[in-house]
Amino acid sequence: MATDIQDTTHAVDAAAVMKLLPVRPRVLALGEPTHGEDMLLDLRNDLFRQLVEEEGYRTIALESDCLMGLLVDDYVTSGTGTLDEAMAHGISHDWGTSAANRDLVRWMRAHNEGRPASEHVRFVGFDGPLEITHAASPRQALTALHAYLAAHVDADLLPCTAATVDRLIGDDARWTNPAVMMDATQSVGQSADAKELRLHAHDLVALLDEQTPHLITATSREDWDRARLYGRTATGLLRYHFWMADTSAARMTRLLGARDQMMAHNLFAVAQRGPALVYAHNSHLQREKSTMRMWDLPLVEWWSAGALMSAHLGEQYAFLAMALGTIRHQGVDTPPPDTLEGLLYALPEDRNLIDARQLATTLADSRPAPRVSPWFGYASLDPSHLPGIDGLVYVKDVLQS
Repeated sequence: MATDIQDTTHAVDAAAVMKLLPVRPRVLALGEPTHGEDMLLDLRNDLFRQLVEEEGYRTIALESDCLMGLLVDDYVTSGTGTLDEAMAHGISHDWGTSAANRDLVRWMRAHNEGRPASEHVRFVGFDGPLEITHAASPRQALTALHAYLAAHVDADLLPCTAATVDRLIGDDARWTNPAVMMDATQSVGQSADAKELRLHAHDLVALLDEQTPHLITATSREDWDRARLYGRTATGLLRYHFWMADTSAARMTRLLGARDQMMAHNLFAVAQRGPALVYAHNSHLQREKSTMRMWDLPLVEWWSAGALMSAHLGEQYAFLAMALGTIRHQGVDTPPPDTLEGLLYALPEDRNLIDARQLATTLADSRPAPRVSPWFGYASLDPSHLPGIDGLVYVKDVLQS
C-alpha cells in the first residue's frame, strides 16, 4: 500500500500544483489544519512566490480582517507607512507578530518596488472584522461608504445623513461587548437602531451600485472597489450582529454561515482582479460542509467560503488541503498507522503534494479511519473528503520556530 500511495505524490511546487488541475484557477485555495505555525507559512510563502513568478498570480488573500488588510496593501503597493506599522495594524488575530508573515509582506514590497502598478502583487484580508467572541462596530465601514458617496453624488440621493448614521450606531462598545457571545440578550443587533441602520446600509450599497459608471469616472476603479468593500463589510457586520442577538437553536449555525458568506463575498471580489492564492484554515476553504463543536453546544454545520466559491466558480476554484504528521511541541505525536496521516507518515519525503482523488481511488474500500487529534488546535483531515480535494499537501513533522 505504501508503494501505491507513493505513486500519487509530487513535489510541493507551483508547477506540480498546476499539473493536478484541469485549468489554471482564478482562486487557488491552500488550507491549513492549525494556526500559528510559521513552518507552514514559510511553505505558503514559497508557493506564492512561485505562483507570482511562474504563473502570473498577483494577489494573496489571508484569513485576516478585510479592513485592516488595506493598510498592508497600501504599504506593499506604494510604500505608505512602515513595515512595522503594517504588521502591527494590518493583520488581525495577532498574526502580525509572525516572522513568516513579516517575510511575506517584506518580499511583496520589494517585488513591487520599481514595477508598474499592473505588475504589482496585492495583499487582501478576506475575513470580516470579527473574532469568535465578538464582532466590530459597523462604524468604520459604514461611515467610509457614506463619506465616499456624499462626496460624489447628489445629496438628495443619499438615504440618510452622516449624523443619522452616527446617532444610530451610538457607542461602539455596545456593538463589541464580549459578553454577547454567551448571552444573546445583551446584543444590540436586533434593536430598533440596528434594524434602521441595516436598511440604510443596504440603500447606500444599492446607491453605490446604481452610480457605478459615474463613480468610476469621478474617482477611480480602485476607489470604487474600496467603497464596495466598505459596503460588503457594513452589511455583513449588521447581518452578523443581527444573528448575535438571536436566541434560537440556529444561532451558531447562522453566525458561522454569515462569517463564511462575508469571506466568500470578499473572495468573489478578489477573483475579479485575476488569479489569487487564498490561505486560511481548511474549514473555511473545503467543499464539504464544515463542522465545529463549541463549548457544550451540539455539533454545528455550515457551508464554508470555499464551498460557496466552488459552487459559483466551478473549475475556476481549486482547493489544496493540508494535513500534518506531528506537531510535537503541541503534543501531537506520530499518527496511528491506520489513519490517513499515519499512512502518509511512512512516505520518505518531509513534504509531499498528493493527488487526492487518485489517493482516494488507490485506497478504495480500505479508506482509513479519521485521526482523533490529541490537541484541540489541530483539525485532522477526514478521509471521506478526499474526492472533493484537488491536492493534498502533507507535512511530515512541523517543527517549532
